[in-house]
Amino acid sequence: MNRPSWEEYFMDIARLVARRSTCLRRQVGAVLVKDKNILATGYNGTPSGITHCSEVGCLRQKLNVPSGERHELCRGLHAEQNAIIQAAKHGVNIAEATLYCTNSPCIICSKMIINSGVRRIVYLEGYPDELSLEMLGESSIEVCSFGDQSTLNAENAP
Repeated sequence: MNRPSWEEYFMDIARLVARRSTCLRRQVGAVLVKDKNILATGYNGTPSGITHCSEVGCLRQKLNVPSGERHELCRGLHAEQNAIIQAAKHGVNIAEATLYCTNSPCIICSKMIINSGVRRIVYLEGYPDELSLEMLGESSIEVCSFGDQSTLNAENAP
C-alpha cells in the first residue's frame, strides 16, 4: 500500500478544492491545516450569490490585464482569501496553521496571511508577484515550494 505523506495528502486536497473554482483564467485551491486537521478550505471565484465569471465573462481578459497585476479588476476572491474568510465566519483560529495552496499567494493574500498568524505556506506552482515574495521574505512565515523536497521534511510536517 502506497500511503501519501501528510504533505501530499493536504496538497492533493488543495488540488481537489481547486476544481470547485469558477474562474476562467486559473483554478486555485487552498487548505488551512493545524495539527494534521483541516481548519478551512477555499477556492477562487465570485462571492456567494454573485453571478459566476463563466456566465458573464472575465473582466481581466476583456481588459487584457496580465496575471499578477491589478487584482482589484476581478469579480472573484482568491482561494487564500476564501479560506481565511471561511475560518473567520465559523470562528476557527488559524494562528500557527499551515496553508497549502496550488499557487503561491499574491500580495493581497500575502498581507492577509501575514496578519492572520499563519506560520507556514506550502505552494505547488509559483505566481508572478515579486512584492508578495519580498513581503513574505520579511515575515516570519516559512514558505516552501511543494516540489522542493529539501524544505518538506518530517520536522516541518503539520
